[in-house]
Amino acid sequence: MNSFGRLFRVSVFGESHGAGIGLVLDGCPAGLALDENDFSLDLERRKPAGEGTTARREADRPVFLAGIFEGRTTGAPLVLTFANADTRPADYDFVRDTCRPGHADFAALTKFGGFNDPRGGGHSSGRLTLALVAAGVVAKKLIRPAVVEARLEEAGGEADAAGAAARAARDGDSIGGLIACRVAPIPAGLGEPFFDSLDALIAHLLFSIPAVKGIEFGAGFRAARMRGSEHNDPIIAADGTTSSNHAGGVNGGISNGNPVLFRVAVKPASSIGRPQETWSFASGGTTGLSVPGRHDACLALRVPVIVEAAAAVALADLMLREQKIPRVLG
Repeated sequence: MNSFGRLFRVSVFGESHGAGIGLVLDGCPAGLALDENDFSLDLERRKPAGEGTTARREADRPVFLAGIFEGRTTGAPLVLTFANADTRPADYDFVRDTCRPGHADFAALTKFGGFNDPRGGGHSSGRLTLALVAAGVVAKKLIRPAVVEARLEEAGGEADAAGAAARAARDGDSIGGLIACRVAPIPAGLGEPFFDSLDALIAHLLFSIPAVKGIEFGAGFRAARMRGSEHNDPIIAADGTTSSNHAGGVNGGISNGNPVLFRVAVKPASSIGRPQETWSFASGGTTGLSVPGRHDACLALRVPVIVEAAAAVALADLMLREQKIPRVLG
């Protein structure tokens, strides 16, 4: 549904053009020092900036409703909200009759019988990733000394991501991107065989990012073209250190003590100015559509910090399970 995790449980709520969005963090250890300034850097990294990103501007200031007392977490559910102020719901009046190609409009309409909020994608919007980034801020503090670092490798197949995004925007089009992430140091032993494997849990959260369409760990899809003698990572020390890392730090679903490495494919934004064909319920036939409003030409420019948050949340839950993080801090 709208929650993830066993011991570190994250729930998100809200819609893109509703009054606001937020999250509930249940299972956060007591005693973690936390204030608004802790969120500033990552929330700023997620904001649109420059050509190729949306013109929508939100303050994105977290409001603590519960779970904080005198600057530290209490052990009770931590509740944060973010107001939506720069909204233009009228931009989406057409969505009731004409679903945008590539968006969740038709799927959500079918699933929820038309009772869903269609404005800007409603609860399916990338706006909800703001809550995930906020959860990641807390998770990153909990998993220290592990550091999660993601970067945009390319966009539209080009290393100059900003330039490619700007050209796509001027063409009324959009492009995707490829993001690489590294997490280290990671203790060996996190994750379970099969259903709660480390890579499966990270992937579960990564696929909650609306634009993510593919994930690979270590050598990933290249492994299909390698021999075992190439892909196997020689163990060169008693702590499990390997001379290569084709496994991406995970063997049998369990962390092996090496850096966790993965890459994420982000699709082009679906809302574009160029004409597309779609179905009109009003006319009962196909129609041309150029999507109005404010949209990103390259979502991938803003996704690295969201990828970091997803990985950190999954790791925080696993570390709490393995008692690598105490339930009371300080």
